[in-house]
Amino acid sequence: MNKESMCNFAAHFDSEFLNHNIFNNKKMIVVPVKEGENIERSLKKFKRKFEKTGIVKELRRRQQFDKPSVVKRFKKERAVYVQKLQEVED
Repeated sequence: MNKESMCNFAAHFDSEFLNHNIFNNKKMIVVPVKEGENIERSLKKFKRKFEKTGIVKELRRRQQFDKPSVVKRFKKERAVYVQKLQEVED
């Protein structure tokens, strides 16, 4: 590879990485603290907002590889469970 093709490869690689980075579209969590407001309440708001983002849940899910057959089996079991709950409600 010559220098020009190496530069083109590096530029392409960087743009691909930036486009597929999981944190690329995430925004910073902001919790405004009013004057005289309890810091514990602000921390509670932050924790709630952080849980809603689902980042921790996603990281835990990615800690290990699940075979597609296992994922399919769990989805099927979940669907059966939800269907039974809906039948009980009706």
